[in-house]
Amino acid sequence: VVAFPFEDIYIDRRHILHTLTKREQKIVFYFALLTASLGIGGIRAIVCPLSAYNLEDCGPKELLSFFNWFYWLINLNSAVVFVSISYIQQSVARNLGFLIPFVSVLMAMITIHMVRGEMIYKPKTDSSLLTTFGVIASALKTYCVRYRYFSRGVTNWLDHAKENYGGQYSETQVESTKSLARLFPLFAFQILYRTCIMQIPSGYYLQTMNSNLHFSGFVLPVAAMNVISIVPLLILVPILECINSCLFSSKDAGHSPTIYIVVGQLSAALSVMVAGFSEIHRKHFPQVEQTLSEEVLLVSSMPCFHLAPQYILLGVAEALVTPSCSLLSFWLVPGRIRGISMHFLTLFNGAGCFMGAFFVQTAHAGTQGNWFPHLLHEGKLERFFFFLASLMMVNTLGFWTIAHRYNDLNQEYTNEFRGSLPEEKLLKHAKAIKHYDSVLESSPILAPMEKT
Repeated sequence: VVAFPFEDIYIDRRHILHTLTKREQKIVFYFALLTASLGIGGIRAIVCPLSAYNLEDCGPKELLSFFNWFYWLINLNSAVVFVSISYIQQSVARNLGFLIPFVSVLMAMITIHMVRGEMIYKPKTDSSLLTTFGVIASALKTYCVRYRYFSRGVTNWLDHAKENYGGQYSETQVESTKSLARLFPLFAFQILYRTCIMQIPSGYYLQTMNSNLHFSGFVLPVAAMNVISIVPLLILVPILECINSCLFSSKDAGHSPTIYIVVGQLSAALSVMVAGFSEIHRKHFPQVEQTLSEEVLLVSSMPCFHLAPQYILLGVAEALVTPSCSLLSFWLVPGRIRGISMHFLTLFNGAGCFMGAFFVQTAHAGTQGNWFPHLLHEGKLERFFFFLASLMMVNTLGFWTIAHRYNDLNQEYTNEFRGSLPEEKLLKHAKAIKHYDSVLESSPILAPMEKT
């Protein structure tokens, strides 16, 4: 509500509804952005794992299908928003562009409150985020204090947090944290990828705003170009689902999700590279005047649709990377910490957004506005895109070198947490429990039998 552009709110030309100064308006506006970001972060971290908890007994193929259609519905909603609300905000009234989401969120809150009884999921008491951080802190503390005694007998540094090695956490809690720690490299390689995706509301936005938005006598909203990046996802998801259902049986997991991630990251790197060539191409067109939000800007006469390839490539990347990362984050950890794993994925995606802002600020300050200029025709924005594309290529090669470990981890997880133990192993474990009852009291042997 407080994010309304105050210059639009008036009864008539003589009676303004507010008396706030420009500084006070900025304070209120940035406070609104902060509260909106907190709300969006909470929704993204909670809604998706909450929906997928009902699919815990499904295999990776069914889970990938779920995440594909989940993000398909989200992007279908985004396409409607970018077309409708952006047009209303740019061509009708900017305040309505904020009023419509406010009413929508209010209705969503009422709906969620009405069905809250069916949406409550209570995780295990020993699977909180504090427990995960506690295991890491305890392992570091014990490792530093008793390094001489345990360094040789422990295969993983997190084992120092186990009660058997002087820690204060059970083996089940430590093993769950170890499975989460194995995903940190996967999360880290998503930071630079998310930085490329964030070029849509930053670098690509500036390119579109400085291009010719007129189409058959109609001025396209700048945000409507985002729809071009959404269309590939809306098309690819049904095609991928058909291919998986036709080529692979229900018991076959299909292609490894890491293959989709590598191809998607390559598509993102190619998108940023194409953006650099598009910027060079855009400068060859003569400049014309264009009115946006009652402001006259001097922009390139190049039609904005010439920028479509870079948007399409990013859309292809999103269709391949996001569902696959969600699948790995959900499937490769025990059920007790799946929500925490999805939270970490969201956290690292947010870190990519901050990394993108850091790159923009650094490029602008380090080159004195040459790489990321205020006026695009006076700078070299294409150099920034080429630099980011080079980093993304290195990032893709780095992930490709470690991708195999997540294929192996998939099998390891299946055997460790999901598979039923053979009768011979059960008899062996029963004898071990009787003989070492005091030592194996908190052993993870029974963890595979636990229904999470």
